[in-house]
Amino acid sequence: MTIATARKHAAEWVREQARGLAGYSGAYFSGSTVGRPGEETLPIGSDIDVVVVLEGGEVPPKPGKMRYRDTLMEMTYMPSNQLASAEQVLGSYHLAGSFRTDTIIDDPNGSLHSLQRQVSAHFAEQKWVKLRAEEAWNKVDRGLRSVNKDAPFFEQVIPWLFPTGVMTHVILVAALRNPTVRLRYLAAREVLGQYGHQALYPEMLELLGCADWTSSQAEHHLNTLEGTFDAAAAVAKTQFSFRSDITPEAKTIAIDGSRELIRRGDHREAVFWIAATFARCHLVMAADADEAVRRSFEPGFAGFLADLGIRSSGDLFRRAEAGLRFLPKLRETAERIMLANPDIVK
Repeated sequence: MTIATARKHAAEWVREQARGLAGYSGAYFSGSTVGRPGEETLPIGSDIDVVVVLEGGEVPPKPGKMRYRDTLMEMTYMPSNQLASAEQVLGSYHLAGSFRTDTIIDDPNGSLHSLQRQVSAHFAEQKWVKLRAEEAWNKVDRGLRSVNKDAPFFEQVIPWLFPTGVMTHVILVAALRNPTVRLRYLAAREVLGQYGHQALYPEMLELLGCADWTSSQAEHHLNTLEGTFDAAAAVAKTQFSFRSDITPEAKTIAIDGSRELIRRGDHREAVFWIAATFARCHLVMAADADEAVRRSFEPGFAGFLADLGIRSSGDLFRRAEAGLRFLPKLRETAERIMLANPDIVK
């Protein structure tokens, strides 16, 4: 399926389903396909991200992943007060990229197109790029400092993992690149190589714990994850924010997308999303599975973490501390990329 076809199906869903929602005020595309040509094939492990804007400051929980006409879509509700001004969007590294180009699906009152034109005009200005990079940097700093020392070991993994992964977003934002989710390490590797800072990349992998991983190692853990994923998806009931990521419909992203990366030699770049999915599956099973089922899958996750060099809470906190010591170098590299980037308006 081409990206254009997937976008067409998503737009049909908006017309048929979203327009009837209370407070509906428009919709736009987000995520990894923004800016990509419509004639490209939608890659394995990718979906179409659609944001539905609702009036006010409170919105229902996001629907997450759903399938419509054979297209896997990730649906999110956005409160309109987060899009109140161009300045607000320009300073947000998660929001600004969606308005760099015309991603608008539906705009009943014209406000989204007006916002998009303003954001696009100022997106590459240095002051806004610096502000977005600083937002990502601060997110890493706060996250690594806030891991709960009293939480169970497995529950400490995500609070450490995601701030560690946001280090890639600091680099991507500095290069005016999309701060993608699943492919963040692959994209950061490309940017660091492009700007002559490739020596930083192994350090980032060390902080994740997979700098020396082999493809067979990654494939082994992915196969273990697949069984864990199937078990978690079968019992999942609790409405976690990531609930729709642990479903049979989402397996093509969590498992098939990672397998494709490993197959083509980007096995280390697959590790972040394998880790995130592993941890989420165990949160689901902790909430919804029988104790015997949950315990039967714990050795696989423990073995995965051990190969990352994390065998205990102590290891995890030492890794977080190493990440904090790395932050000045990360900031300096991002600043050098911004200075060298010819597309940034000084």
